[in-house]
Amino acid sequence: MSDTPGSTKTVREVTYQLLRQVGLTTIFGNVGSTEETFLKNFPSDFRYVLALQEASVIAIADGFAQAMRQPALVNVHTGAGLGNAMGNLLTAFQNKTPLIVTAGQQTREMLLLEPWLTNVEATTLPRPWVKWAYEPVRAQDVPTAFMRAIATALQPPSGPVFLSLPLDDWDQDCAGPAVVRTVSRRIAPDPTRLRDVAQALREASSPVLIYGAALARGNGWSQAVALAEALGAPVWAAPACERAPFPEDHPLYCGGLPFAIGPLSTKLQGHDLALVIGAPVFRYYPYVPGPYLPPGLRLLHICDDPNETARAPVGDSILGDPVLSVTALTDLLVGHQPATRKPPAKTAHRMAPHPGRAQQQAHDGRLSAAQVFAALNEIRPAHAVLVEETPSNLSDLHQAWPVTEPDTFYTFASGGLGWNLPASVGIALAERDTGRNRPVIVIIGDGSFQYSVQSIWSAAQLQLPMLIVVMRNEEYCILKSFAVLEQTPGVPGFDIPGIDIVSLAKGYGCDAARLDDLDTIKTTAAQAWTKNKPTVLEIPISPQVPPLI
Repeated sequence: MSDTPGSTKTVREVTYQLLRQVGLTTIFGNVGSTEETFLKNFPSDFRYVLALQEASVIAIADGFAQAMRQPALVNVHTGAGLGNAMGNLLTAFQNKTPLIVTAGQQTREMLLLEPWLTNVEATTLPRPWVKWAYEPVRAQDVPTAFMRAIATALQPPSGPVFLSLPLDDWDQDCAGPAVVRTVSRRIAPDPTRLRDVAQALREASSPVLIYGAALARGNGWSQAVALAEALGAPVWAAPACERAPFPEDHPLYCGGLPFAIGPLSTKLQGHDLALVIGAPVFRYYPYVPGPYLPPGLRLLHICDDPNETARAPVGDSILGDPVLSVTALTDLLVGHQPATRKPPAKTAHRMAPHPGRAQQQAHDGRLSAAQVFAALNEIRPAHAVLVEETPSNLSDLHQAWPVTEPDTFYTFASGGLGWNLPASVGIALAERDTGRNRPVIVIIGDGSFQYSVQSIWSAAQLQLPMLIVVMRNEEYCILKSFAVLEQTPGVPGFDIPGIDIVSLAKGYGCDAARLDDLDTIKTTAAQAWTKNKPTVLEIPISPQVPPLI
């Protein structure tokens, strides 16, 4: 066919050309019958990353998009595949990751009959965890729908979008090429309200800064440090941050705020002004009653998400990009002389929302989580990227493992298990694609490991030299913590014995070993990045129930 503008091409040809022009040449997917017509004669300049289940597809794409700081394209199988993907789609939405999620749909001629594998409510199923969901009215609208989807996913607050694409659309005639547009990814704050915030900070006798993951997403660590130093104010990480917003070795850093209303309020006592930037006000779980804020504390909130500013129970808000806002506030504070204050007290557990636990002497001969993390911290390579999904060991992990460089810590914003393991695959792929080649280390519980275990096959097929450390306590330990708090003895289903993690990992193509000696753990872990496949270490640890508050 002719490449002359306006000449007739197929919907497939026009769409693939659009995807080339916007840089979306990697497709993360799990192939289904309704997607084959889209993938027909797959172009040689595109890459298809296969995962064995749709939850892993979404999370691999999410990790890749975050590490690349660009959108990622996902293709899942009609309503069935989208249903499998929903848990991690929820997480991607709360992570604010720009994903273009597509699914095939049955042939238009049969849609009225609702044949097998029809996505009956195609635009309803992914809600509320997408910013926009659409099934084109005409085949010829598919390329334009992609462009709108990309623009919607990128604009703040960024997040996933969804397109349902009938399988018979791709060979239809379509006038091309598609129109490619660009959109701004940042919104400026109201300058008048920002000056008011700067004035309030100047007048405050004891201001405190509370930073969130949006500063990390926006590559704003240096700007966040500059504002803190201009104020001389202590810095807390907002509760349950999915990205580290501030260097944990900085003298103004305090740690992570608690995850519950009453304890969080207590931590902020003694301050007269709190400025929350790039985080919700606040993430709470579990419910521990108390005042939202201590007496005498005024709260101000800067965020690029109007849903977050609207639902905050306290505080005055500014809608704007967190990094632009921090930069502008620092400029407005030029010449400000902060009061001399003693260095802030630091929490030993750093960014973890839960307090540290008193280390108990193990009576079962197993290592403690704290011992394992201290050993791994000794041998971790420079600039290593940590991905964690080990809820019952958070305080021990963060105590042993300070996050001191930007983009070296990832976890989920939702708390939905099964995201971090596949996300680490996407992050490791992005490290290789960018040439940064930073080592990726996954710390995961044996319960969490099962939710998206098939993602390690994708890592093996991609020949990614990752280290995956499975902390095996043979129980859902964090649920036992909730049982203590909620006073719910006798709940079934907390124990998960009898899982052979080493055999599972080897079956998916990884190197794997079960280790219980610290020296051997360090030696074996240090070799992980010399291989062309993932290394999975199963480490039996003593079950120690941590406190939640």
